[in-house]
Amino acid sequence: MKKKALILTGGGDCPGLNAVIRGVVKRAEQTDDWEVVGSIQSFDGVLHEPQEIVELNGSNVAGIHYQGGTILGTTTKGGPFAWPVQGKDGAWDFVDRSDEMIQKLKDMGVEAVISIGGDGSQRISNRLYDQGLNIIGVPKTIDNDLLSTDYTFGYQTAVQVATEAVDRLVTTAASHNRVIILEVMGRDAGWISLSSAIAGGAEVCLIPEIPYNLNVILEKINTRFKKGRGHVIIVVAEGAVEQGGGALSEVSDEIGNENLKLGGVAHKLLHDLKAAGCDVDMRETVLGHLQRGGTPTAFDRILATQFGVAAMELAIEGNFGKMVAYQHPNIVPVPFLEAVKDQNFVGPDSALVATARGTGMSLGDK
Repeated sequence: MKKKALILTGGGDCPGLNAVIRGVVKRAEQTDDWEVVGSIQSFDGVLHEPQEIVELNGSNVAGIHYQGGTILGTTTKGGPFAWPVQGKDGAWDFVDRSDEMIQKLKDMGVEAVISIGGDGSQRISNRLYDQGLNIIGVPKTIDNDLLSTDYTFGYQTAVQVATEAVDRLVTTAASHNRVIILEVMGRDAGWISLSSAIAGGAEVCLIPEIPYNLNVILEKINTRFKKGRGHVIIVVAEGAVEQGGGALSEVSDEIGNENLKLGGVAHKLLHDLKAAGCDVDMRETVLGHLQRGGTPTAFDRILATQFGVAAMELAIEGNFGKMVAYQHPNIVPVPFLEAVKDQNFVGPDSALVATARGTGMSLGDK
């Protein structure tokens, strides 16, 4: 009887998830000992009644590596440690179903779980491993904010999408002598914003790691306009903060989703600039979930496939409690505790920041 590996995708979607799934299945098929199944919507598929578990094989993963999203579905709500339950009075409560879920997995004959997800998902994986579950992590986030891996798949695709947006905005800004502010994702990390700003040749980039001064931005804009003619592209991360201020966010009203919703900084910046006396024509654009969907770049397909193959190899070896990571040029296993101990932020003295400043780009601080 073959051993069974279960794979799932949790948290926000991102380009490359399907390539990981395919990589896991393809590697498993190189053995005579393993079969792969998938849980629909992260761990929810295991906990649902009836369960939502699908067989994964070479036939139904063929050609999925270039597709965005995930054939298994995903969710940012609830989970085995905080399963939402609505009482008779309509109020919601959360229960811990982790022990129950682990037992269900044992009853299914699952000998290895491969969890694809970001920081939050890997923290859940670590807790489940501590409770005795044979689990392996695969890092996934467009934000590139996991410290133990050089890159996460999905990031390069998000940068490509954001760069293409900058390219398109440059032509319309120049045609109308405008300042255009582009808000991109990244939560508390500025990787997407700074990389796309450099690639697209933006004049200003605002990232969470370097709080901005409104007057500095205003001065930069003024240097770009003569007699009302000129243009400026400002790329701003959704988590960017003004000096002495905080990120714009609101508490999610979705049951089971504890994440703060970031956004609105482009709108605020535009109105703050106007209030400070900037009299040029200005527009704002929020790129939003366009960065999460669509076809992954070749880089992300390759990295995701490497992660999938490496994760399945760890399962074959019985090497659990680890997350696969890219540490150039190798794919290596990293203990969960090391993988989630901190986040990967853009260093104010990093080479990427130095490159931006070296091109004359303003980061809003000086």
